Amino acid sequence: MNPYTALCSGLFFPLHERLKGHDSVAWRKRLEASQWWSAEQLGELQARRLREFLQRIGRDVPYYRDLFRTVGFDANELRSTDALHALPLLGKPEIRANLERLQAAGHGPLTRYNTGGSSGEPLIFFMGKERKSHDVAAKWRATRWWGVDIGDRELVVWGSPIELGAQDRVRRLRDALLRSTLLPAFEMSEANLDRFVAAIGDCRPAMLFGYPSSLSLIAQHAQRRQRDLRGLGIRVAFVTSEKLYDEQRRLISEVFGCPVANGYGARDAGFIAHQCPHGSLHISAEDIVVETLRPDGQPAAAGEAGEIVVTHMATADFPFVRYRTGDVGVLGSRACACGRGLPVLEEVQGRTTDFVVARDGTVMHGLALIYTVRDLPGVERFRIEQMSLDLTVVRIVAGPAFDRAAEERIVRDFKARLGDAVAIRVERVAEIAAESSGKFRYVVSRVKAPGGDRGAAHA
Repeated sequence: MNPYTALCSGLFFPLHERLKGHDSVAWRKRLEASQWWSAEQLGELQARRLREFLQRIGRDVPYYRDLFRTVGFDANELRSTDALHALPLLGKPEIRANLERLQAAGHGPLTRYNTGGSSGEPLIFFMGKERKSHDVAAKWRATRWWGVDIGDRELVVWGSPIELGAQDRVRRLRDALLRSTLLPAFEMSEANLDRFVAAIGDCRPAMLFGYPSSLSLIAQHAQRRQRDLRGLGIRVAFVTSEKLYDEQRRLISEVFGCPVANGYGARDAGFIAHQCPHGSLHISAEDIVVETLRPDGQPAAAGEAGEIVVTHMATADFPFVRYRTGDVGVLGSRACACGRGLPVLEEVQGRTTDFVVARDGTVMHGLALIYTVRDLPGVERFRIEQMSLDLTVVRIVAGPAFDRAAEERIVRDFKARLGDAVAIRVERVAEIAAESSGKFRYVVSRVKAPGGDRGAAHA
């Protein structure tokens, strides 16, 4: 670690966190110790923390005080995380309807947040200092797995209005001290892509951080401009907030000359899991209980896909208990070769709206359609939108190589998967905008899957 990085991670950032009233430094140290515990020890820690958390909210949070009384739930009797199955799921409608009653009596300072609402249904919620401290600590721990630390040069490609709207003088000073540069992910014009590639070359960051779609778009642009970025000394590219596709990982790694570390989390659900250098996506189990559920609400088996449901045990001021993320994933059962006892999220398959429904009711991942479009010559960008069981629209930013035969291939392949009676409309467009958050979604389905809730309501 170079001296300036050591100064930032050992003095500047801890001072910053202390001034904000956060306990991030202490928690990071605890997490760096507990990550090496056995699965059994971590399970015992989870059960104890969960019991204490549910005791607190059952006493202090009106919504849960009433709920526990209604369902006859006694947190004092909790012996394992399986006890959560006795509680109902928490979704966005329940939070919207109980925004005041979900706040703990005597809570500390709460910050108002909202999700991007790509489905047209943004979620407003609140976050206390305990939650912020734990999320920062978990992310910091995972960053250090890759041999980089706070204070190493970082280039962030992000699009959240919170991050991009808060660039006041104090924030700019902090980012300058910590050597963090922020680029707007939703401004991906040719001119800006040129500027972003140049900024990476000038910054020579030790790490990149951003959406997979944004970093892969920059990488693709660098290739077109024949810019060699492999010798800049970038040690790792952290990606999160979207599904990471294999071709994106390959492209980012090849162009920037570094490994790609996938992360899984959300502003509402918290920092859930991060990939270690051995390739496993480790769950931050000291703070978070992850369940995967079948469409009927029953637990999915290890290795079986299910909706990811999260309980964040550092949210006592505004609790998230059995919160429906709207994502589909697979829990693993094997220990990682890295030696950490943290449980593994074997796979995150994507949003429930990344799945499409065939005319006969068959549910399939959007990759079944993506592969056809992605591999066609002349396709520069695309979005697949399943409007109904009878209509799917494919919007394409097309280059000269995209011809009538390619369009017919899309129609033919999509009909083979979705049903011959389904109308497939291919539209050539000048551009496809990212979400207001800066994220990009390749597949959006407005169709609810039979027997489940895989529809736009969870986007």
